[in-house]
Amino acid sequence: MLARLLAFAALILALPANAQSNGFDLSGPDLSISVERGNTVLPLGAVPSLQTGDRLTLAATLPDDQSARYLLVVAFLRGATNPPPKNWFFSAETWKRGKNTLAIAVPEGAEQAVLFLAPETGGGFDAIRDAVRGRPGVFVRAAQDLHQASLDRARLDAFVSGMAAAADSDPDRLPTVAPLLANALRIKLNPDCLSRQRDLQATCLSQARDSVVLQAQRGATLTETLTGAPVDIAYRVAATREGGAGFYSPYIGLARDLARLFGAFRSAQYQYVPALAIGRGGQVHLQLNTAPSFQNPRSVLVAPLPPIGAVPPPAWRPASGETQCLTRPGLTIALDDASLMFATGYARDLALRLTAADGKTIDVPLTAQASSGGLRLSGDLPTITGPVSGAVLRGRWGFDSFTGPRLPIRFDAAGAWTAPVDGVVVVGRDHPLGLRGGVAACVERLALRDVDGSLRPVAWKVAGPDAIDATLPLGKTKPGSLALVVQRIGVAAADTIALTGRVEASRLDRFTIHDGDRTGVLTGARLDQVVALDVAGRRFAAGALTRGSDVDRLEMTADTAVDTKAEAGDARVKLRDGRTGTVPAQVAPPRPAVTLISRDVAVAPAPGTLIVTLPAGLVPRDAMLTFSIRAPGGLTTADAIEVAAGEDGAATRLSVASGALQRVGDDVAVARLSPAAVFGAAAIGDIRFRLWRGGVSGDWQPLGRIVRLPQVTGLDCPSLAKTCTLTGRDLFTVAAIAGSADLADTVKLPAGFVGSAVEVPKPGAGSLFLKLHDATDTVAQLVR
Repeated sequence: MLARLLAFAALILALPANAQSNGFDLSGPDLSISVERGNTVLPLGAVPSLQTGDRLTLAATLPDDQSARYLLVVAFLRGATNPPPKNWFFSAETWKRGKNTLAIAVPEGAEQAVLFLAPETGGGFDAIRDAVRGRPGVFVRAAQDLHQASLDRARLDAFVSGMAAAADSDPDRLPTVAPLLANALRIKLNPDCLSRQRDLQATCLSQARDSVVLQAQRGATLTETLTGAPVDIAYRVAATREGGAGFYSPYIGLARDLARLFGAFRSAQYQYVPALAIGRGGQVHLQLNTAPSFQNPRSVLVAPLPPIGAVPPPAWRPASGETQCLTRPGLTIALDDASLMFATGYARDLALRLTAADGKTIDVPLTAQASSGGLRLSGDLPTITGPVSGAVLRGRWGFDSFTGPRLPIRFDAAGAWTAPVDGVVVVGRDHPLGLRGGVAACVERLALRDVDGSLRPVAWKVAGPDAIDATLPLGKTKPGSLALVVQRIGVAAADTIALTGRVEASRLDRFTIHDGDRTGVLTGARLDQVVALDVAGRRFAAGALTRGSDVDRLEMTADTAVDTKAEAGDARVKLRDGRTGTVPAQVAPPRPAVTLISRDVAVAPAPGTLIVTLPAGLVPRDAMLTFSIRAPGGLTTADAIEVAAGEDGAATRLSVASGALQRVGDDVAVARLSPAAVFGAAAIGDIRFRLWRGGVSGDWQPLGRIVRLPQVTGLDCPSLAKTCTLTGRDLFTVAAIAGSADLADTVKLPAGFVGSAVEVPKPGAGSLFLKLHDATDTVAQLVR
């Protein structure tokens, strides 16, 4: 895999050599360059800038069989309009032992430095010096632009080598590693490459080098444009306006500009060719954009040295403000705009300085790892027992030390998490619990230890850097000693928070019973703990409980009815755990009473069907039911009759005010309704009614039973036959058919019968007798 990748990369790099190419894709010679400042010696690739007095040692590392002789020249510059003095030029003859190395110091006042490799022809040193001193501005510009372009090319090379390493070690990781590399090195990623075959992904990502290097160290502008998680850069940058105009590195187009500048120096003997200087360990590798010529005009390679002057410390900042846990395995510290840290050797001796609560500090070594997208801890984390509230990046940038930025990395001490002061939780339902004091990013999981020692997972969410909101699953937990187990990331021993589970105390609001009733209603909360109530000399036992969002209602029933209208005062309530309490009690006026006077059912049979006569109390679903009631004490316009179908069925209210209830005198009213219209086509079963007055309902009274009827269209009884043929629709509503009232000769129809004809006994007195499925305890009559 790696061999294929490198072969493809070489093919891409081998661009046509016609004129100047834009890719700096030709490999040039290597140089050994070191810089000494004070007592420290660093390779040039680890030096972001030179300073006056720095001692440079330079030598070309050419192969033993090098046939072309090169003159190594270093020139120091001091401004575009100020030619440098002649003694700022130094040369070495690379083909001669003892004369092939330059040992020079940066002169006072120098601002730029340029390196030349010129074919030895005699007089080459003087020609270069005269060219530079004649037009110093051209070489100042070349030194600045070539140095920046070298840094940009180093980022691109680091991206390609990182992909090669990922593809060689584990090709399946490439879709994960490539976006991290691209984000860390400011390389525009083509997301379409990640959808290709595995062995084509790396080569695809290496293409189009003239449009993949983004401008680096643009500060907030680029950061604000490319917001989101590191992986998002692959998909966001291509869609931004800035992604195509203004945020690309200019190094690709640099070659043409420098070619035009250097064209002014072209002579019959020399032409100047720009080269990038890429630091690779202790060596500096020159990268060319055109093949050098060894015949007139011969090529003079022009390469940059770092700028001269004080270098500002890195202006990095955390890529995200979210808190990270120090002990999380594989902790990666992502920095914004830190591409040169990964692409060059400038950053060294990196460490994370941790500050404990007592003020003590400890330095943890770090390693820059572009394939992970940031800094990783070097080796194992030292033992840290106390809380860590401060974490600062420290290290060296070239020769200089730096401190910063402050990183959102924290770690808490054992026992940092605390629950509410009393630690009391309510069992019988899920209980919310807020934890405070620790580092939320360091919590791995929560568990609840029950009174029997079993562990159950606890759902939780982060409520802040130092806060967690948990939901304890206490629906089936018994009261007693509980414990919340907090498992922190990277810590073997878990923290335990002691809790006490208690049954929620009942809230007692009021007990109300109507005069003449045996059952009253107790309102409050957690009334499932109530077992009995004493009021007005009677003992009431707990019955049905109805829970509401704010108030529970518990029915309390006594052996005998309350028959006094006096105020009851307070009632004494007994709870399940033996505790007692008091609650205000009231004996309300009697419930409104109502009686049924008369009832009539009007049925309009379908044309061509026989009439089915029903016993009293049965109401066909499609019939019109008319009934009259009497209310002692009279009826007002605010009164209403409530009619309901079934025990828990739909109900409707017929009021005097709406006209659905017609008064006849002061205490009598007539109502009319169609069960199918009021309760729906599927309504069957008992119907009840009661009187509502002043927000209080009376007792339910029976009104009838809704039934479904068959549609009998014919009864054919041949004179000599012993049976008849009954035809019709909806015969599934019939359970049995008999020819006599005593049901002696009953024919049962199977449940779910869907036929349209059935053999039945001959009617003894002109009628058949039916049992309906909706009322099997009564007998209907089919009149022939």
